[in-house]
Amino acid sequence: MKALLCKELGHPTQMVLEDIPSPTPKKNEVLITVKACSVNFPDTLMVQGLYQFKPELPFSPGSDVAGVVKAVGEDVKHLKPGDEVFGLVQTGGFAEEAIVPAKSAFPKPPMMDYKQAASFMMAYGTSYYALKDRAALKEGETLLVLGASGGVGLAAVELGKLMGAKVIAAASTADKLALCQEYGADEIINYKEEDLKARVKELTGGKGADVVYDPVGGDYTEAALRATAWEGRFLIIGFPAGIAKIPMNLPLLKGCQIVGVFWGSFAMRNPNGNMQNTMEIIQMFGKGQLKPHIHGVYSLENGAQALVDMMDRKVKGKVIIEP
Repeated sequence: MKALLCKELGHPTQMVLEDIPSPTPKKNEVLITVKACSVNFPDTLMVQGLYQFKPELPFSPGSDVAGVVKAVGEDVKHLKPGDEVFGLVQTGGFAEEAIVPAKSAFPKPPMMDYKQAASFMMAYGTSYYALKDRAALKEGETLLVLGASGGVGLAAVELGKLMGAKVIAAASTADKLALCQEYGADEIINYKEEDLKARVKELTGGKGADVVYDPVGGDYTEAALRATAWEGRFLIIGFPAGIAKIPMNLPLLKGCQIVGVFWGSFAMRNPNGNMQNTMEIIQMFGKGQLKPHIHGVYSLENGAQALVDMMDRKVKGKVIIEP
């Protein structure tokens, strides 16, 4: 089978496409023929050696996969060859075949195509876990989403609206903010051109945001924390703009919580809770309430360019690699 491999850490363009042996599923694993795999920001960090999880070289990036079961390992009862599935792997998705842990493989709903299925798990799984389990977002509260046009950000905008929140979307360009409005944002902030803290305060009548969803980091973290309401919840999702140093007097003065959101660890530590969340967001999709935005589709041969476009902030929603 063909796989896009990272053989040395560095720029994504250093990856190579090679023929490698097909893997064999072990106990509680399934082997799938990959029909689509989405790109997530951690993939760009992983190939540079900048992510907290550092796989052994060589490896193929790619976590969100969708495809057809080719073979099942011992003790796998809920899936069989020929089943259409989507699921989550640590690595290995940018390939024609991939091994998926059986507990992380879900039957693909018939109304979901492979590109949508490959866009689902990390974006909606992260955002739903963040808003439902970590923030306990309530109807009528105000949700501020940074990086709102990205994969997880746009999912947070959609889910926040479904959960009854007033959603303020913050992004860096007018076209990205227009997409956020299409996905239900009530208010928008261009944080390249506007003062983030001042604008949030203005839009909330001086109160601030009850919940802040931060998948960006960097300088925006402190500004957004200063715009958090009394007893608000500040969700730490990721750091593409860098890890911020936060003045620790701010949580005290605001009586707010700074809450870490590591959905991958939650999914491994609490598979039953993750299964319940997954079933709930699949039901939302079935009702037409969720619709992954597909920015573009790349071949396996051009997969490195998908990571470069992600790094260069050219992506809105999700990008897909089709082997």
